[in-house]
Parts: sequence; structure tokens; C-alpha cells
Amino acid sequence: MTALSILDPIRVTRSTNARGALDNARDLAARAEDWGYQRFWVAEHHNMPGIASAATAVVIAHIAAGTHRIRVGAGGIMLPNHAPIVIAEQFGTLHHLFPGRIELGLGRAPGTDQATVYALRRSLSAAETFPQDVLELQGYFAASAADQRVQAVPAAGTDIPLWILGSSTYGAQLAAELGLPYAFASHFAPAALLPALRIYRERFRPSAQLARPYAMVGINIIVADSDSAARRLATSQQMSYTNLFRGDRQLSGPPIDDIETYWSPTEKAQAMQMLTRSIIGSPATVQAGMADLIAETGADELMVVSDIYDHAARLRSFELTAQIRASLSPVAACA
Repeated sequence: MTALSILDPIRVTRSTNARGALDNARDLAARAEDWGYQRFWVAEHHNMPGIASAATAVVIAHIAAGTHRIRVGAGGIMLPNHAPIVIAEQFGTLHHLFPGRIELGLGRAPGTDQATVYALRRSLSAAETFPQDVLELQGYFAASAADQRVQAVPAAGTDIPLWILGSSTYGAQLAAELGLPYAFASHFAPAALLPALRIYRERFRPSAQLARPYAMVGINIIVADSDSAARRLATSQQMSYTNLFRGDRQLSGPPIDDIETYWSPTEKAQAMQMLTRSIIGSPATVQAGMADLIAETGADELMVVSDIYDHAARLRSFELTAQIRASLSPVAACA
């Protein structure tokens, strides 16, 4: 059966501060491990007042400390923002605190604007060395050699599982070449999903970490008692994307009754292009949508984003999603 995981944007809303957002994420992760989710990831974003996961390794520690079994990781760390040794030190430390539960997804994009890239003391050209940086990071996680002058302490020998993240075919090619699992960000960049999966599977080379291709698909899923209730909950995410195009960094807002009064036709087209891969509705609607997506992509795993303003409603959406996944027949879930 197709596995199910969570990507949490750690949204700061108009009714929560950063601490509230972080505690809500920890609460969700604790419940998610009881609902059968495999992993819980957070992503690195900078200069975004509405997202509280900039210090990604610290956030992972907070979530892992409040859970027992679920794997916790980064989806992802934007490696061009960092020296690989620093990331190895951080995640090696996390491994020793939470053995066997930490994993590391790596992205090539900066996850922020150009001015913030410079504030991070990196350059826009850092992305050009992404493949070499991934290999360097792997080296720090491997057992140390006798003649190794620089070690990432305490990372050596931890063999932290690495993932390559992507929103284009570039990441698919790299993941295939390195023999790493691949996660595609179709929850905000759906256009290249199918070509990227095809390239990844066709070009995959087995590695010490992975013997066969393993593909994860990011997907927006919002479930409520009815289609109309779910569509209303989805307006918070739709407004957030609209605000992004406007250059308006306001906090996530509560849902509204009529999204058409909020965005212009152009803004609607822009937002819905990014949110094309969204499954929104009642349990029956979402069940059909999930079955279709799994059949279309052959995904080994779905990583669910449920960007809902109200914490209780968000919890309910994730709980229903887990129930729906369990109800799918093995044939439908593994087609």
C-alpha cells in the first residue's frame, strides 16, 4: 500500500504566534504517528513572517522530542544556503538525540528571495555545486577514514538517509544518478511531475542506500464533512498564494465564503496553476482523487500538505486522509 507522510509548512496565522505554530506542528506529529503516517517533514524558508521553520534543524528537534516512532526530517534543507559540514553536524547531532528517526531531504533552490540569499552569506552561484555538495555531505555521514583531516562531529558513521527534492527534472536526474529516493514538489509546482518521475525511474542506478527507485509525490489534500466545507477551508491557502504574488507577506488568514471576491482573474490563474495538484472535498471525493493520483503516478508514497487555518480542522483533515488511505484497496493503492 502507498505510504502516507506529512509536510507541515509551520504556518504562523493571525491567531497564533511562532510558538503556537511550532507547538501545533508537534501536536500534529504526535497524532500522526498514531494515525499511521510514516514521516513528518518541515522545510527551510527564510524572510517569511508567516512560516516558522527557518531554523529547520531546531524545529526538527522540537517535533522529534514530542513523538516516539514517526520519522522526522527536512523536506528540505536548501543546501546552497549552507556549508555541507554545518548541515552534517546538525543532523548528526539530531541522529544521536533521536536514533533511527532523522532523515534529510535536500533542495537546490534558495527557499527565499535574492536579498536574503546574500544575508545568508552565500551566493546565487552556490546552486551550481549542488551535486558536489550532496556528495560531500554523504562523505561526512559515512564512517570516518584514518587519514580524514576534517570530520563533521558527531556525524561520522550515522549514515543519515538522504533524499533529493525537486520541482523540475533536474532533481530527478540527480536522484537517479546517485541512487537516492526522490520527492517531487507537485503541491506547488505540478507541471513537471510525470516527466520527472519517468526520468527518475528510467535512469535510476542502485546505491548503498537504495536498491530500487522510490518516488514520493507532494500533494495538497483537504478533507472535511462535505465538498463545500472543504473548499471553504482551502481558501486560506489560496489567499496565501495570492498574497505571495502580490508581494504581501501577511500571516495566514481564516477561510472566507467566496474566494472570487479576494483575487483577480489573473491572480486566480496564477494560484490555481500552482495548486493544480490539489484534492479537496468530502471523504468520498478525496478517496477518488487519491486513488486516481496513485494510479496515475505509481507513487510509492504521498507527502500530504493540508494548509488549513484552524488547528482542529487541520487535525481532522489529516485523520480522515489516513482513514481514506487505509480504505483504498491494495490494487488501487499500488497501481
